[in-house]
Amino acid sequence: MSAPLAVSSPTDSPTSTPNRLGLGIAAVVATAVCGWFGSGLNPWWPLMWIAVLPVMAFAVGARWWSAALVAFGAVLAGSFNHWHYFVALEFPAPIRLVIIGVPAITVSLCVLLFRALLRRRAWWSAVIAFPAASVVFAWLMSLGSPHGTAGSIAYSQLNFLAFLQTASLAGPLGLTFILSLFPAAVVTCAHARRVMPGTAAKILGASSAVVAGVLIFGVFRLDQPIGGPRVRVGLVGSDGPNEGVIEQWPRAEAMFRQYAENAERLAGQGAVAVVIPEKLAVLPENDAYRLDAIFQPLSDRTHAILVVGVLTITASDKFNEARVYRPGRPVERYHKEHMLPSFESNLTPGTSLTQLSMPSGIWGVQICKDMDFTALSRRYGESGTGLMLVPGWDFFMDWFSHGHMAVMRGVESGFAVVRAAKGGSLYVSDNRGRILGEIKSDSSPFSTLLVDVPVAHVNTLYQRWGDWFAWVALALCTVSIAPLFRRRAA
Repeated sequence: MSAPLAVSSPTDSPTSTPNRLGLGIAAVVATAVCGWFGSGLNPWWPLMWIAVLPVMAFAVGARWWSAALVAFGAVLAGSFNHWHYFVALEFPAPIRLVIIGVPAITVSLCVLLFRALLRRRAWWSAVIAFPAASVVFAWLMSLGSPHGTAGSIAYSQLNFLAFLQTASLAGPLGLTFILSLFPAAVVTCAHARRVMPGTAAKILGASSAVVAGVLIFGVFRLDQPIGGPRVRVGLVGSDGPNEGVIEQWPRAEAMFRQYAENAERLAGQGAVAVVIPEKLAVLPENDAYRLDAIFQPLSDRTHAILVVGVLTITASDKFNEARVYRPGRPVERYHKEHMLPSFESNLTPGTSLTQLSMPSGIWGVQICKDMDFTALSRRYGESGTGLMLVPGWDFFMDWFSHGHMAVMRGVESGFAVVRAAKGGSLYVSDNRGRILGEIKSDSSPFSTLLVDVPVAHVNTLYQRWGDWFAWVALALCTVSIAPLFRRRAA
């Protein structure tokens, strides 16, 4: 890190001109609008590259409290784009405020750190400290949140495939770092060029090289053949009158037979596996034979693997379960490990992986919210899983923002994803995050999808080392704040 330089500049002293209020309001509006549309339920990814830039630019010439207030207000306002979603999830109002308030606080702290370093002319430290601190905060929040990595700005980039490949190296934290580095470098260069144009040019070159390197890696990775055999998979979903969890067996039986008819049709078209959504009905354990009597003969007859989601009740526990039917084999079961608070607080989490050794490779099973957490997918990746079968259930409005989080898990841990959700969409993605086929679950009484997907596990750095980048960011953050302790701010 370069030592801070004692060079005077108009930006050293906060100004209190009438224009300051207008600039603050403009910064709040610009960042809030970018955040609203860039990180919403259907995000437009380019906006998140510049979302915090206006408040960072404002902060440099503002008093610390003014900078903090503007950053907090802007991020908070932009985060209200999820308020109606949190209402649908039945989160109490205080919890909703915490969910949108904590990111606003952490961004404000990162902006204040950036401001303090930039005003001391610690140019390199400022550029590094902002993204490093952003990563550390994001990591800590993911460790303490019952929603895992949900809420990370990294998910705004799911449609930017070249950039998404960064997840194979450093997971969501890697994307967070680059997204935060970009505005930090722009604002730093804009101020450094007036007093140290040479340093500004070096910062511009270094930051551009990092971003370009990441994107070149992504383009190269996308261009590499996946290899492995291709298998045909089918998906079935329905949002008709039976979209809830059915508790009476006669109604459940009628629904399951309709699913079975559609699954048989897909198997007749070559599907070697068919995935059906989660929690279709409540099934007491001693009644499991009723469901098995529908799907096991179907699997035996068609030679297809069938994955069906139900709630099973034993004498002591209640599980969100995926029952896996394989031709000529006993029924296998996977119990969901990560529960949605309030909706599934009464369920018992599972602890074991369910893997199928197939001619095409190893297949795995997870359920819906499991895919919000990186560690479980890494466990599957470490054992060579090449295809993940995922029953799900979304809330219609989050069919992309939540439903597609599983796509990043496939990039991180090297497997293709087959996800069938009611209240959302049915889709298949490869291990590079490309959507190979997708249809909304409410597009017909029983929506179906048939896709050929390559099954090949790819070892990734993130799969092996997990959140290693969090420790790198912590080290960078520690080193970059050193100038704050060497000289008092002007």
